[in-house]
Amino acid sequence: MAYDVAQLLPSTQAKLDALFTANDAGPIPNGEGKGTAIIAPGTVYSLEIATLINHFAWQGKVFDAAKGLLKNHIGAFGLTAILARVYKGPSWLDSKECIVLDYSETSVVAHRIRDEIRLIGPGFYLGKVYWDRNRLIDFCLQF
Repeated sequence: MAYDVAQLLPSTQAKLDALFTANDAGPIPNGEGKGTAIIAPGTVYSLEIATLINHFAWQGKVFDAAKGLLKNHIGAFGLTAILARVYKGPSWLDSKECIVLDYSETSVVAHRIRDEIRLIGPGFYLGKVYWDRNRLIDFCLQF
């Protein structure tokens, strides 16, 4: 099944977790992925929060699959910054393979952050964000 942002934003946390766990990691993406933060999933506020974040804080990620690295598009002007290592490893959610976006050795600002993504449709990834081992938010990336 093909998914899009409009389908994910009204989803509950339980549905997002089920979708993540039901899918395989897929290939490590390459190139620019348009990002959408999913905060307060399943509430009427999710779309408004995602829109604000996209305009002012985070717009997505740019992957270099060959080097196993990525940079984030951040800020109102979409600067590329905050480097992460990218590799496959076990998910902290269900121990199955996922694509890990690891900031622990590449960023002073985000060294406690770990993202995990899985392919849920053609060119469409669902992600989880952790601070240490505490889950923070979900996000999606469209390539």
